[in-house]
Amino acid sequence: MKVLVTGFEPFAGDNVNPSWEAVQRLVWSTDRIELARLQVPATYSGSIPTVTGAIERLHPDVVLMVGQAGGRAELSVERLAINMDDAPAADNEGKRIEGIPVVEGGPPAYFATIPVDEVVEILHKSHVPVVMSNSAGTFVCNHLMYGVLHYIAAKRLGTTAGFIHVPFLPEQVVTKPGTPSMALEFVVQALTFLLPGVEPRKPFR
Repeated sequence: MKVLVTGFEPFAGDNVNPSWEAVQRLVWSTDRIELARLQVPATYSGSIPTVTGAIERLHPDVVLMVGQAGGRAELSVERLAINMDDAPAADNEGKRIEGIPVVEGGPPAYFATIPVDEVVEILHKSHVPVVMSNSAGTFVCNHLMYGVLHYIAAKRLGTTAGFIHVPFLPEQVVTKPGTPSMALEFVVQALTFLLPGVEPRKPFR
């Protein structure tokens, strides 16, 4: 099985992004998985082609996208992505998009094709704070999730794909009293719980 796991570069003035910090530390000691890690630019223009290009090269069975959701206290397994870019915040190229479809003429939304209910159940049983989320936002994370699912559907690939948001790291909230965070080691362990060959049995078989 080939698994592509992606995380974003730092953005919004931060020096780190917990999604990429966790992804690059993932280690699976199993011969059942061929693991590829990919850093994704936090930009509208670069995020989708970076990942779809990797899919074209690597032909993964699973694409697991990971992103930062500052302010959330737990991991969020995203159920769907909507066909809308609509965020006042600027991406890493300084670009702001409000009220524009991700793909002109595309479906209103795509559901994740990873087994989201089972992912949440596995993490619950592993004592990981996690929720099912019905909103990946309307910024670059949702943009990427929608674009990748659209690409897979349009190409009629057998690849399954999904998106998980992770909280800030503790060092990101030092000057943000009351803002939730999660230790990097815990995020890495939580993502590792989802892989084949790691007990208990995991959803990507």
